[in-house]
Amino acid sequence: MTKNIKLTANYGEIKGPVVMIGFGSIGRGTLPLLERHFKFDKSQMVVIDPSDADRKLLDERGIKFMKLGLTAANYADTLVPLLKSNKGAGFCVNLSVDVSSLDVMKLCRAVGAFYIDTVVEPWTGFYFDEKKSASDRSNYALRETVLEERKKSQGGITAISCCGANPGMVSWFVKQALVNLATDLKIQFTMPTKREEWAKLMQTVGVKGIHIAERDSQRASKPKPADVFVNTWSVEGFVSEGLQPAELGWGTFEKWQPDNAQSHDSGCGAAILLQQPGANTRVRTWCPTLGPQFGRLVTHNESISIADYFTVGSEKKTEYRPTCHYAYHPCNDAILSLEEMFGHTGVRQSTQHIVDENEIVDGKDELGVLLYGHAKNAYWYGSQLSIEETRRLAPYQNATGLQVTSAVIAGMAWALENPQAGIVEADEMDFKRCLEFQTPYLGPVNGFYTDWTPLKNRPGFFPEDIDTKDPWQFKNVLVRS
Repeated sequence: MTKNIKLTANYGEIKGPVVMIGFGSIGRGTLPLLERHFKFDKSQMVVIDPSDADRKLLDERGIKFMKLGLTAANYADTLVPLLKSNKGAGFCVNLSVDVSSLDVMKLCRAVGAFYIDTVVEPWTGFYFDEKKSASDRSNYALRETVLEERKKSQGGITAISCCGANPGMVSWFVKQALVNLATDLKIQFTMPTKREEWAKLMQTVGVKGIHIAERDSQRASKPKPADVFVNTWSVEGFVSEGLQPAELGWGTFEKWQPDNAQSHDSGCGAAILLQQPGANTRVRTWCPTLGPQFGRLVTHNESISIADYFTVGSEKKTEYRPTCHYAYHPCNDAILSLEEMFGHTGVRQSTQHIVDENEIVDGKDELGVLLYGHAKNAYWYGSQLSIEETRRLAPYQNATGLQVTSAVIAGMAWALENPQAGIVEADEMDFKRCLEFQTPYLGPVNGFYTDWTPLKNRPGFFPEDIDTKDPWQFKNVLVRS
């Protein structure tokens, strides 16, 4: 994809206040891109976070900082005065954990401020509430609350739900990959403009499913110590989603379900969950550089939203739907951290550490979408961003972080160009325009065909219950032993 927007390009003007909630690794990385690409009044910007570990970055810029953890009791009193302005619409950039995305989104729309987040986050305690069923504490349930709010309040100022790397950017990759695939298969089509047209094109192309296939090969200069959870992005965020049930969009071509699979009693009906933690659920997948790998089926919003978006027919009479799920191989230190945590009866380590750009020796974050089951078998399309290029492109972040922060910036730019779009998900946005904003920060963005399937090169020493006639069945993808 052509990088036709310069790193110094102006993406728009934010006339009102800018409020950033959360200043962890993603907040720090978003800040310089926000400064680079948007015109706004720094005297009207406020960053809110319970930790002041990195407030020096704000102090040297003259940006106000509030050391505060937002709660259900204080968020409204805190945010309303900060977002109200007679100079124009403000923008709330929610990059926090343990702060309800839905409540903050509703507040922003009520005061006339733009809103964006990277995940549908609940208030503290939601993920570990033993009174809730697995379904009730799933990403499926959280997404349904946003969809319900959209039904009740159609239109209005733009609020973008789940617009990071994934969920977010990968939804734009899916559309570009589908267009590439249809073109290579010499299928005659008109570029879709509506959800129904996109879904019909995917059905016509014959895509059975999609892996959000990611391999993070970034290596730190020092190995992981015992009793430390090491990751290249938010440890709290990863542990929270990793301990949620594994969730996946469930395709119409699937002939088998695991014994611990569970559907949902309400909502769009596009997904199922497994009664086991996603970060402890392995699947077979493929990425270009290192090839076949075990990924972790960690629950993510895009697994559900993509499957839902590309559904042909209704919930009660579904004609076509692709299977869709995350297949994530985090950095090796994070894999070791997961093994240590689960081996210690799920008790997380006493210390958390995010490997920053100064500690990383080499590696890249290869994040893309693997469209499989069609006439060309499988096609991976995505970003192959190295730590070396990340350092050249932007400060305060590693390759994983830049894929997220650049998506946030792209979403904000799109919102300013579409100010009355209401509540939207990344799947519904103009993928070409969003990728125009983001691609300069993604390193090489390429597509690769592969003849690999989940049946290829299996050990064969032990009997397996597999489907040899249909290689891409989830029965073959899921690692069951």
